Amino acid sequence: MTWSAEGARDGGSRRPHVCLIAMHFPPSRASGVFRPLAMANHLVAAGWDVTVITATRAFFEDVTGSTDDALLDQVDTRIRVRRVPVPADHLVTDVRRMSWQRAHLPKPVGAWQRARRRFAFPDRYERWIPGVVACAAEFNRTHPIDVVVATGNPWSAFEAGRRIATSGARLVLDYRDSWTLDQFRERDAFSPGDRAWAAERRLVDAADLLVFVNEPMRAWHARRYPDASRRMTVVENGYDPALLGDIPFRTPEPGPLRLGSIGTVTEHWPHETWLGWDEARTAPELAGAQLRLYGHLGFSPAAGATIAAMLPGADRGVVWAGPVQKSGVGALYRSFDVLVMMIPSSRYVTAGKTYEYMATGKPIVAIHGPESAAALPMAGYPLLYGGTDLDPRAVAESFRAAARRARTVTAQDHARAQDHARSYRRDRLLAPFEARLRELLR
Repeated sequence: MTWSAEGARDGGSRRPHVCLIAMHFPPSRASGVFRPLAMANHLVAAGWDVTVITATRAFFEDVTGSTDDALLDQVDTRIRVRRVPVPADHLVTDVRRMSWQRAHLPKPVGAWQRARRRFAFPDRYERWIPGVVACAAEFNRTHPIDVVVATGNPWSAFEAGRRIATSGARLVLDYRDSWTLDQFRERDAFSPGDRAWAAERRLVDAADLLVFVNEPMRAWHARRYPDASRRMTVVENGYDPALLGDIPFRTPEPGPLRLGSIGTVTEHWPHETWLGWDEARTAPELAGAQLRLYGHLGFSPAAGATIAAMLPGADRGVVWAGPVQKSGVGALYRSFDVLVMMIPSSRYVTAGKTYEYMATGKPIVAIHGPESAAALPMAGYPLLYGGTDLDPRAVAESFRAAARRARTVTAQDHARAQDHARSYRRDRLLAPFEARLRELLR
């Protein structure tokens, strides 16, 4: 079975058909939505028929608790989107929203669920798998699937993709996160003998291509599964120019500088470095300055109170301003004089905001250790301060240096910084990925 450069098979005119399994897709506002959105848009623009299988709106509203309808406008109208309900009663913590059986018979239901987990695919969303497979089987009869791209987490998407691909399609597994690697603690996520290891091994063996968001993560999996290393590649996250918009050069206004951070605030941030911010605020360069944080507190509503308690508060010049719709991100970036990026100091974590921050062309205070995977794309960014030491005194000096530089940045400096970022545009990063998918069909 071969395809021409235009996607015609065996001399015919049919475009290659990719089925993208992504639980998080617009209107979801989860941080993982932007990678599959960019993939789908890029592939349909490159000549593929694209069908996305995702969750229903009810799941985003009732379980994950975040939606952004503005993101629906970013989905290319040529993309077919199929929404499969996610059985989620076992995930509901509010007794008022539980099923009658779970609310009134918690012990028998709990015992049945524990027994079921001993045999089911080892992922909390495994009940989604049959619906996804059935959905794909339905349209595969009239519109054959050539490539299945499953993005995780959740890892049930991988297993659904494996089952769908048994019909003859190629299978691509996109590790947006890691499953058996604890990215933050840099160690195995499961004990030896856990069922997750065998499940991942089965998936890795079945995959025609395994994709990772950074080289350290790819290398870890290559060491774990050396026989699959040649089928592994890296597609970094990058940034979406259409979502970010134009960020022109401007000089700071008179008065206190505007410092900002955009992105999910997590418990994995190096919160101990807030002492460095306290010290920096005493410097003339940061007199009266506030640091405004925009984003969700954690990855679930339950985490909010715990994370809020880790933040300094307005009396120390830090204001949590809440989440912002993606359509408003560009305006926020334009309003900031200095960007502050706090992320875990892990070899395996590259925050998506790393690329957006660089695309603004503004001074960045990087608060993470030198081992962080974010240090790789940021190497050479001309307006970077920090990222080498988490000692509060070093963090304070990074804030002061970025503040001083914000007052002296020129249009040429701004242009050079944005030039560095352009190689990380999502369309440029996805072009080799799209070519690799076509190679699978030769």
